[in-house]
Amino acid sequence: MIRCGIPFFLLYSMVKPKNENNKPQVEEPQDLRQRAVVVAVIRDQQPIEQAEEFLAELEFLAETADIVTVRRFTQRLPQPSSRIYVGPGKLEEIAQYAEANEIDVVIFDDELSPSQTRNIEQAMPCKVLDRTRLILDIFMSRARTAYAKTQVQLAQYEYLLPRLTGMWTHLERQRGGTGTRGGAGEREIETDRRIVRNRISKLKEDLQKIDRQMAVQRSNRGHMVRVALVGYTNVGKSTLMNLISKSEVFAENKLFATLDTTVRKVVFDNLPFLLSDTVGFIRKLPTQLIESFKSTLDEVREADLLVHVVDISHPNFEEQIDVVKQTLQDIGAGDKPVYLVFNKIDAYTYEKKDEDDLTPATRKNLSLEDLKQSWIAKANTPCIFISAVERMNIEKLRGDLYGMVREIHAGRYPFNNFLY
Repeated sequence: MIRCGIPFFLLYSMVKPKNENNKPQVEEPQDLRQRAVVVAVIRDQQPIEQAEEFLAELEFLAETADIVTVRRFTQRLPQPSSRIYVGPGKLEEIAQYAEANEIDVVIFDDELSPSQTRNIEQAMPCKVLDRTRLILDIFMSRARTAYAKTQVQLAQYEYLLPRLTGMWTHLERQRGGTGTRGGAGEREIETDRRIVRNRISKLKEDLQKIDRQMAVQRSNRGHMVRVALVGYTNVGKSTLMNLISKSEVFAENKLFATLDTTVRKVVFDNLPFLLSDTVGFIRKLPTQLIESFKSTLDEVREADLLVHVVDISHPNFEEQIDVVKQTLQDIGAGDKPVYLVFNKIDAYTYEKKDEDDLTPATRKNLSLEDLKQSWIAKANTPCIFISAVERMNIEKLRGDLYGMVREIHAGRYPFNNFLY
């Protein structure tokens, strides 16, 4: 029998028998994502709220990697243990929980040393990841172009090289002949290291070729004014890019939605300039990624104006601002003129204090207007408050950008002022 084009036996298999309330029970799809617990050490003098926020970011990273977090583990220590990151008792507690609850991966909120990784793996019944490896995996899954893939592969191999020891269980000696390293043979670990080093050298050569091509592309753009969007990851840079340039850059509410730098020509009232959308920054960005993405960040270093986008709805947006400023210093772009854009004002919330509450007001008690006045008063750079999704205050943003680009253009081409 056929009903609506579907065989009856298939329809029956999709619906469970009726329950006591005479209602059919439809089978729910199983969640096939990996299950994880996250682990962090809370340093002395570190507020517990900050530690919880860092763990929330780590969980967001896990979600971006399609991993669901089921529990957090924290321990207050002066500094992480050099041998197993946490204390022996806490490590045993995590291992027991992982085994009892079918946990697939344990994620640590710091980069583990090779010896820490080996010691923890011996105690854990499941896979172990640190923050750096998780970010590298996300970058690899997000890379779309050959250039981005090459950059991430280089970062992965540089992360892997010091961690090869202990990864293999087949380290018996190979049979060797005259002239081979190690006399009668060499261990497979030495072979693997040589292969990885050769791969790193090849990837660096490939990147140098691509860098030369991109340098030629940048030189062919002439001396147009260049504006670069920078900021913490997932603050709305790509959405803002689409608004200003009327393009279709990929935007998603996940970390590192954009890896490849996108450059678009924008014209405001006959005044052309180049607008670029760059990879987002993040706390504890792996040094391997900074090194391998240096050429991508050349768009930031060569920009005439940086538009620093901030998610004002984030509870720790001021710390994110500091992270971006420090990263800009690290890549040699700390002296660029900056236009501070506070995005997502439509999502901003605050806790209004009771009239009889005499305790000092904190950041979470400030209304949006109070926050605006505070930042306008203390910011050393021009700033604006917008919502890219709701298109709030976008025309003022365009006007400000036009004025800044015009000023740079007039200084570079003083005899072309008649264009505007």
